[in-house]
Amino acid sequence: MTASPKLYGELAGWFHLLTSPDEYAEEAEMYRRTILEAAEVPVRTVLELGSGGGNNASHMKEHFEMTLTDLSEEMLELSRSLNPECEHVRGDMRTLRLGRVFDAVFAHDAVDYLTISEDLRACMETAWIHCRPGGVALFVPDYVRESFEPGADHGGNDAGDRGLRYLEWQWDPDPNDDTYLVDFAYLLREGTEVRAVHDRHECGLFGREEWLDLPREVGFRAEHRPTVLSDGAGNEMFVAVKPR
Repeated sequence: MTASPKLYGELAGWFHLLTSPDEYAEEAEMYRRTILEAAEVPVRTVLELGSGGGNNASHMKEHFEMTLTDLSEEMLELSRSLNPECEHVRGDMRTLRLGRVFDAVFAHDAVDYLTISEDLRACMETAWIHCRPGGVALFVPDYVRESFEPGADHGGNDAGDRGLRYLEWQWDPDPNDDTYLVDFAYLLREGTEVRAVHDRHECGLFGREEWLDLPREVGFRAEHRPTVLSDGAGNEMFVAVKPR
């Protein structure tokens, strides 16, 4: 895992202006349904690995008892303000050990920051250790190698006298390795003052078969499911069931 980008440290207070919790309602519902459909036991407790600012949890907590974990204390503090009723624990998804099991384990795009196969496997082991037999682990990376395409996006939000606009550019300088880059240019407004910040994110890029083989190596039954949202955006979910 590479060094944390500015967005998850010094700029964490701007996170919900880059990506608003409201924008996650549709995909959070898709993850909820997928967990319930795949699990072989009733699902009440969910452990989220790499919960970030708590955007998915802000919707899923209506249905599950959520325990949220992240490596960044700044992001956990932001999530606590949005999800005060959820348990928050600082921890690394590769090494976290809470000493208890959950009905489901969920890891969204925080898994993108695992840039070597050994780290991705360690995340799968964490999920296995914390997953109840008959429970499910759901992994949702932004890209797999087969679907990655360079591209750009933009957006942002306002709140009172603060606002953020961003340009996002994902590209792969070396197609022969297991990483790609996402460069963000942020314009941050406070009152009438605006400043620009560049923030580089290095992300892992693994093939579909590796996403299936690694959870199987630790004991899960695994399959992949393509997803498409109403705006046409889509990625792939990897669903891993722990045998009873």
